[in-house]
Amino acid sequence: MTIAAPAKTQYEAIIGLETHCQLSTQTKIFSSSSTEFGAPPNTNIDPVCMGLPGVLPVLNEKVLEYAVKAALALNCDIAPYSKFDRKQYFYPDLPKNYQISQYDLPIATNGWLEIELVDDDGNASRKKIGITRLHMEEDAGKLVHAGSDRLAGSAYSLVDYNRTGIPLVEIVSEPDLRSGQEAAEYAQELRRILRYLGVSDGNMQEGSLRCDVNISVRPVGQAEFGVKVEIKNMNSFSAIQRAIDYEIERQIEAIETGEAIVQETRLWEEGSQRTISMRTKEGSSDYRYFPEPDLGPIEVSVSQLETWKAELPELPAAKRHRYESDLGLSAYDARVLTDERPVAEYFEATVQAGADTKQAANWIQGDITAYLKTEKLDITDIALTPSQLGELISLIQEGTISGKIAKEVLPELLANGGSPKEFVEGKGLIQISDTAELEKILDEAIAANPKQLEQYRNGKTKLKGFFVGQVMKLTNGRADPKLTNKLLEQKLNG
Repeated sequence: MTIAAPAKTQYEAIIGLETHCQLSTQTKIFSSSSTEFGAPPNTNIDPVCMGLPGVLPVLNEKVLEYAVKAALALNCDIAPYSKFDRKQYFYPDLPKNYQISQYDLPIATNGWLEIELVDDDGNASRKKIGITRLHMEEDAGKLVHAGSDRLAGSAYSLVDYNRTGIPLVEIVSEPDLRSGQEAAEYAQELRRILRYLGVSDGNMQEGSLRCDVNISVRPVGQAEFGVKVEIKNMNSFSAIQRAIDYEIERQIEAIETGEAIVQETRLWEEGSQRTISMRTKEGSSDYRYFPEPDLGPIEVSVSQLETWKAELPELPAAKRHRYESDLGLSAYDARVLTDERPVAEYFEATVQAGADTKQAANWIQGDITAYLKTEKLDITDIALTPSQLGELISLIQEGTISGKIAKEVLPELLANGGSPKEFVEGKGLIQISDTAELEKILDEAIAANPKQLEQYRNGKTKLKGFFVGQVMKLTNGRADPKLTNKLLEQKLNG
């Protein structure tokens, strides 16, 4: 489908996200079965999550703690009294034919998070996105469809109940988002917060973070929302952005051509980069909610709430602001360094060890990140400690080694750790900064290349780089670059 390009400024998109986040507890929300991902099908199950007769659910206390901490980090109001409800629906992967969720009295409401968009020049703009509610619920199972020919009877479906009873929080945003970029950043910031808290790994590939998008388009200035369309089946943040941008264009074109937009659920088709219709929604579903009779109400005491609040770490947005205002970093640097909590902690420990802030940021974002990607490691896996990185940076700033030598020895230090100073001394890599010693080496390099010297003095001044290379070759890269350039210029022009 080729999308025309009507005047976008005549329209605005109204976007909200419903995000299901799996909590990183060891056991399920109402039973003691494991939440291990990737276990053989139907091995992490028990009578409670299967809804067998005569069993009773018991709320996992860790689930409540994680849900409340997530809500506090999202600036929500914590309900002094909330409850669980039964949500009735009938899917093959829902063994009880109902889901235990929260309906009219969720654990948290009225929150917000801040998104930050950085442009190509590194400038940041910030926007608060409202959060309507956060509630706890259990996950359903998973259907695996196999075979190819339904008419011939060779197609069939398998069900894996391992995921049944996995603890979730559902986080519903206000319709405050206006573009695919804003929605993708909202989802990323939400995942950052959950990962900082340690309450969810936010792994979209494993289904730990699942986003459904509600989107409509209306003419600018119109108060009423347009017809809402839901988009599912997005397994990355870039897919969220691309699906929304496509859908905005599709709906604008429909308005421009007089085509009716129907309330429906659509899927994002990655291969063709488009949304396709999955099913039409005639109206809202009747889940026949009623209070869960097997679970008592939830009351979080003030003292417990204060304890959990005190355990919250500094969150990504606060770190970004502090890195910019207190440490003088750019919005881009602050964003990259705070994306993952372990990286931020490594950076801060390096600065605390005495390293220059900008140099620490450059080394972590540059060579160290490249090494981690190549070796498929996390920053917590490397042997080089923050204090040792600080020592390496100090060696460069003091002129003991050059930046080139530092880059050469870094992989071995990352793999094995140890004192950078002792390492370079042991390898004989200390930078040559003695003027008399350097002059002898320069004289040797110049004497060995009389033709190039003559060409230089006849106007080919770019050959200075050739002589620098010769000096570096003679010293195995140990010559002080600044002093070498200064002395070489004097000798070549002498």
